[in-house]
Amino acid sequence: MSHMSGLRTGLCLLLCVVAGSVAAAPFGIAQLMQMMAENKPGNATFSEKKYLAVLDKPVESSGELRFIPPNRLEKRTVKPKPEMLVLDGDQIQVERRGKKHVLQLANYPEISGMVESIRATLAGDRAALERVYRLSLQGGSNAWVLNLVPLDARVAGIVTRIRMEGVRDEVRRMEILLADGDRSVMQIRPGSAP
Repeated sequence: MSHMSGLRTGLCLLLCVVAGSVAAAPFGIAQLMQMMAENKPGNATFSEKKYLAVLDKPVESSGELRFIPPNRLEKRTVKPKPEMLVLDGDQIQVERRGKKHVLQLANYPEISGMVESIRATLAGDRAALERVYRLSLQGGSNAWVLNLVPLDARVAGIVTRIRMEGVRDEVRRMEILLADGDRSVMQIRPGSAP
């Protein structure tokens, strides 16, 4: 074996080892947030079930979601009753039964923490998430689960845990477990409503 041939073989082995270690690098919160930060504006449809202790059956709703990075999230419920919720910057607008209400998030820190979890995840804003939640991630980029557990007592008084499941840069399922035992489960499908 010539010196050049041995060098080429050695370089190939080294490249294979390096490529293998890069490919085997664990998928972590930093990688997930980087993928999410690259999100472009998008629409999705949703179906949601709210399980409330006072009811025998879950309350079901469906509609459309729209995210415009980095700060605008819209939830337009179509069924069972029309409702529009818009989170834009530091305001939440709620429109139902022909009436519009505007809330300043700063006045409702416990609600702010819950809605910020969704927006910050979609925007890939890890710092915003870690101000309010302890994060843990399982899985890989093709099937991940992100758990958010509140650090703030006011938020924990309302929300016990938020669990998001996704594929690459898409959230596909979100479950919110409330402190009183109620919970909601939202299934999300990319693309606009028909």
